Parts: sequence; structure tokens; C-alpha cells
Amino acid sequence: MILVWKVTKLETMYYEVVSIDGDYANLKRTDEKTDDLKLVARALLPYNIREGSKLKYEMMTYSLID
Repeated sequence: MILVWKVTKLETMYYEVVSIDGDYANLKRTDEKTDDLKLVARALLPYNIREGSKLKYEMMTYSLID
């Protein structure tokens, strides 16, 4: 039996909070040209986000940036 390990590169991505709708927030990626929004549960985001907040996603964690 041969085992193959796939190593994935953990990227750092930057987002802006476009809107907040109850328990979810719509995020727009700012470090890459795209019109897509990402719907993320607020439980995964910093508690003090607002529309317009800037976020960094790194190591499977969102953090608020200035």
C-alpha cells in the first residue's frame, strides 16, 4: 500500500464586510479581483465587526484589521 500526503499551502486572504444579516455576514474579497460574496456565520468572525470592517483570514481564523 502506498500512502500519498498532499500538502496544501495555507493562504492569507483579505475581506471586507459588505453586509450583516442576522447570524451571517457577506464578505467580499479585497486582495483578488472578484464580484463573488462569501456568506460566513458570524460565530466564526470577530464579535465587533460592522459593515465596512476589514478582515484577514489566515490559518482558518478571521481577525479584524485596521
